[in-house]
Amino acid sequence: MHMRTKALVLRETAYKESDKILTLLTQEAGKLTASGRGCRKKGSPIAAGCQLLVWSDMVLYEHRGRWAVQEAAVEREFRGMRDDLVKFALGCYGAEVTELLAVEGVPNPELLALLLNSLHALDKLDRPPALVKAAFELRCLCLAGYGPLLDACAVCGREPPEDPRFHLREGVLHCAACRGEVGDGISMPVDGGVLAAMRHIVYGDPKRLFSFQLGEEGLKQLGGITEAYLLTQLERGFRTLDFYKQMAL
Repeated sequence: MHMRTKALVLRETAYKESDKILTLLTQEAGKLTASGRGCRKKGSPIAAGCQLLVWSDMVLYEHRGRWAVQEAAVEREFRGMRDDLVKFALGCYGAEVTELLAVEGVPNPELLALLLNSLHALDKLDRPPALVKAAFELRCLCLAGYGPLLDACAVCGREPPEDPRFHLREGVLHCAACRGEVGDGISMPVDGGVLAAMRHIVYGDPKRLFSFQLGEEGLKQLGGITEAYLLTQLERGFRTLDFYKQMAL
């Protein structure tokens, strides 16, 4: 059985002397594991397309229940991202989160588009990496069913909330005075500009995901909230996030 599809390499693992085991996010079949046989050999025709965070037009073939890459024609290498270690580390973080959220064999065009658009933003758009990171984190949680409620205070209904806080476990906005009614867990303060940015990410047009602006302090607060919310909801850490934060110091 053969399948032609566009695919992004989310993860690569060296295997045997010249192969790789690849985790792909494909248009046709969602997340797949495939072998890149001989792709580490010099002159391999599929070598370029089997690199991490490369978007390719692939022909895959299935044999005894396992996929392998037969052809791989590169469409985007995201060269501007790859040449910047901080941006590349951030792209790898996005890929690791996406791999966790994607379901094997189930197409997820919205998640694929989000990751590709985030890589494009790092590659071509003049946007701070911290902004791209925060927008990706919050938007991918929405796609995974963890979308926060940001309309008004979840307790008293006040809009705007008075001295607003965001509760990480419950994923809701609340007034500082309503804190005791929300439940256990951590609540983080949210400035007005940061709240507007969060609403833009959650409720706005996905095609304009990165079209907001915040100052340095606002981006720092937004990034702290979105990262903490993602780690709280997914209940795990990410080695690529640790690497990105080391590079971004």
